[in-house]
Amino acid sequence: MATRKKSLMTKIGDALESAKDKAQEMGTSIAKRAEGVAAEAKREVKQAATAVEKKARAAKAKVQRKVHAVEVDAEKALAKAQRTVTRKARAAKADGEKAIGKAERAVKRQVKAAATGARKAAVKVEKAMAPKKTAARPAARKSTPVKKAVARTAAQATAVKKAVVKKVAATTAAVKKAVARPAAAKKAPAKKAPAKKAPAKKAAPRAK
Repeated sequence: MATRKKSLMTKIGDALESAKDKAQEMGTSIAKRAEGVAAEAKREVKQAATAVEKKARAAKAKVQRKVHAVEVDAEKALAKAQRTVTRKARAAKADGEKAIGKAERAVKRQVKAAATGARKAAVKVEKAMAPKKTAARPAARKSTPVKKAVARTAAQATAVKKAVVKKVAATTAAVKKAVARPAAAKKAPAKKAPAKKAPAKKAAPRAK
């Protein structure tokens, strides 16, 4: 009887030991699985963070490239506008210098022509005023219209000279104004104002 009780207690103890071992094995297995799941979750989180960082870096690099491209385009446009303004200012200055040279040459020609006319008239006056033996009175009569012609020629020469000088001054002012404002030409280049023509004065009627 005692042997049976001992055998039963031994079996119960063995069963308990076996159950305990199985429980420990199951706990260990569950712990390992939990650790594996946690490690896998950590890996997935790390991979997701790495992917997000890569996308952020790529987006930042793309934005920087676009900003750089916009800056380059803006610099090119500014340089082009500056070259255009400089070119137009040079062209306006050259046109102004040509106009001034042309006007000065015209003034010189007209002054020279007026001086030539005045000399011819003076020669005629001298010839008319020279004493003649046979026709003293007719020479005296001719001196008055010749003097009037000389005075009229001198007045015309003076009027022409004033008109040309006025035209040259107006052209020079227009050219200086066009050259002095290159900054405004970036948006809309100023057109050179046409030189005003001096009103031609009517010649005085000749004395009969």
